[in-house]
Amino acid sequence: MVQAERLYLVLLGVPGAGKGTQASLLEDALAIPQISTGDLFRYNLKNQTELGVLAKSYMDRGDLVPDEVTIRMVEERLQREDCAKGAIFDGFPRNLAQAVALDQLTAVHGGIRRVLLISLEDDEAMRRITGRRVCRTCGAVYHVDFNPPKVEGVCDLDGGELYQRDDDKPETVRNRLFVYYKQTAPLVGYYFAKGLLTEVDGSQPIETVQAALLAALRDAAAVGG
Repeated sequence: MVQAERLYLVLLGVPGAGKGTQASLLEDALAIPQISTGDLFRYNLKNQTELGVLAKSYMDRGDLVPDEVTIRMVEERLQREDCAKGAIFDGFPRNLAQAVALDQLTAVHGGIRRVLLISLEDDEAMRRITGRRVCRTCGAVYHVDFNPPKVEGVCDLDGGELYQRDDDKPETVRNRLFVYYKQTAPLVGYYFAKGLLTEVDGSQPIETVQAALLAALRDAAAVGG
């Protein structure tokens, strides 16, 4: 039996496509929370919840956290009061098994309403991520192309040294792209087959991408999608 429908959205895209930024903007525009698996893991680990302790046991051994643990974190998050009208999924699902589980978790409230694919060429994704620089002292974030400091390698705010995080180094980014194409890219076909997929060009300015995403949601609602 389907209960009151909720607005459940999934954001897909390569690393660097801007999913987190767009999810945050959609959160404000639609008044439903952004659910990021990264945030969920940090919350559960920090608060040493049962699921956090379980996840840490795998991580300490150098093992991947099983899908079932991640899925249980998401299920628990969806039960909180702020998800009463829906949620925006950023970084989940990551694979087909998680997508099937999410279908089951959301079915009682009408299922996933729309899947928004923010497309971006690999070269541009590499440029966006590898160009990031972070201040060692205050944590301010710069970009060598989009937001360079006044003096190369020096933070404008406190004069701290700017460095490139390990996660932003070319070899790491290439591996993240490889993992995306291996595990997450099949979701594009999965959701396309369900008639839920809308693709938006992620190379455009942030405001333009956001407008396109909101327009896609309005169009989907107009046709009953």
